[in-house]
Amino acid sequence: MGDGSSNMPGAERRSKTRVKTNSRSIRAQLQFPVGRIHRLLRNGNYAERVGAGAPVYLAAVLEYLTAEILELAGNAAHDNRKTRIVPHHLQLAIRNDEELNKLLGGVTIAQGGVLPNIQAVLLRKNTQSYH
Repeated sequence: MGDGSSNMPGAERRSKTRVKTNSRSIRAQLQFPVGRIHRLLRNGNYAERVGAGAPVYLAAVLEYLTAEILELAGNAAHDNRKTRIVPHHLQLAIRNDEELNKLLGGVTIAQGGVLPNIQAVLLRKNTQSYH
């Protein structure tokens, strides 16, 4: 007993290299939290049971939509010579894209402003000078 060796159960397991646990987000190569989405689906009273693939699929869809909106908003910010995406850039990105506008038609974006739009009737015609 006094020789320093330990015969306790589990001592062999501790000496082996530790296996790093991978989250479901890492396994699915996603940035969005699969575990959190699964918990929210279970606690949200959407269905009595939630399959294992449902939160992975939902996380992938949410990540794709977010990436698409951010890509377009980044382009809008770049067009306005800005380096920071603000709500107005999100508004421009969504309203100028036909499919995103249809998906988010009933959504109001706070501080989003309006799309620049001047009626053709109000524009000055290129005619001769007045004198």
